[in-house]
Amino acid sequence: MADEPGGESLGTVIVAGAVNLAIALAKLVAGLVSGSAAMLSEAAHSAADTVTEILLLVAVRHGERPADPAHPFGYGKAGFFWALMAAGATLAGGAGFSITHGVHTISHGEDLSDFTVAYVVLAVSFVLEAISFARAVRQTGGEARRWKVSRTRYVSRTSDTALKAVVLEDAAALTGLVIAALGLAGSQLTGDSLWDGVASVLIGLLLLGVAASLIRANTSLLIGRSAPESMRAAIRAELLAQSEIEDVVELLTMMIGPGQVLVAAKVDFDDEASGAGLEAAADRVHRRLTERFPGIRQVFLDPTPGAGAPRDR
Repeated sequence: MADEPGGESLGTVIVAGAVNLAIALAKLVAGLVSGSAAMLSEAAHSAADTVTEILLLVAVRHGERPADPAHPFGYGKAGFFWALMAAGATLAGGAGFSITHGVHTISHGEDLSDFTVAYVVLAVSFVLEAISFARAVRQTGGEARRWKVSRTRYVSRTSDTALKAVVLEDAAALTGLVIAALGLAGSQLTGDSLWDGVASVLIGLLLLGVAASLIRANTSLLIGRSAPESMRAAIRAELLAQSEIEDVVELLTMMIGPGQVLVAAKVDFDDEASGAGLEAAADRVHRRLTERFPGIRQVFLDPTPGAGAPRDR
């Protein structure tokens, strides 16, 4: 969606980063004490998430820089780039370690001890992750209501890559904690470290899925994804509402940053309209579009004879 990320997303990222750093240290200690592969995988998971939050902070800061002569459309796409780097950190640091360590545990076994420490850390981690996740869900809920879509639809389409990353990673973290607890319980009950190793691999696969989803979304935005279909339809309707405009020959939109949209349209103006009338119509269109959608940064109208069917992109 073409939403404005703003300070709320920055706060959500900061909360998530602080939580993940504390949890990573606790899991590392518990993993070393218990010898659990799943706990060490969870420590790697939280460490990767911490690096991710740092990169997301960079993404938010860079994306907010104003336009200048060297970058006339602003630095919004820098946010997509750093968010892509953050997804890569999750892939390499979290998924890679968890899967390889889990496979090693399955094939070579491990000595497990002091399950109590591991369970306590998992429980505390779950509470802290739930707090971070609740904040992110609350933010997505507000934005989803504003756009009149479901939370799932909003998260899947939002250009606020920082918020999207926090939601997916916190959801994965909560799921990973449950998997780690089940793996520990299985190994404790059977005396076989296989369960702990399988849990580690499953955590790695979970992180792999999250990383792949974020990489795909940010790559699409970097290439130049269009604005949502509902927004394109509203823009077209606003153009056609002008008495000087007979048809919209072609409408092009592109996300140029988190919540930032560029609009370019080939418009068939009324042949009887004066030059002053065309200027007034263009000014009205720009004003109405930016009032209705604050995320629209640039509007370009190209007078074009009405030939061929209209196309949206």
